[in-house]
Amino acid sequence: MVKFIEENDEDYVNETIETLEYLIDAPGLKDEELDVIGELLSNFSGAVEVHQDIQSGKNQKDALNDFMKRVTGSIDK
Repeated sequence: MVKFIEENDEDYVNETIETLEYLIDAPGLKDEELDVIGELLSNFSGAVEVHQDIQSGKNQKDALNDFMKRVTGSIDK
């Protein structure tokens, strides 16, 4: 997704995030469907964060590693 943002525009991903957030409240969604939407939201949001770090001057490898440290750190808690 980071490569997609670089090649296109962050706005596409942000709009997708908004759409998925809207879908979460749709009646009749199964737990499995909510899990998939949640996973997509997590991945898209992470890609936006990494992209913003890169735009701030971090190299891609460090930005990705820092993000993964935050994710694994939050899981460990």
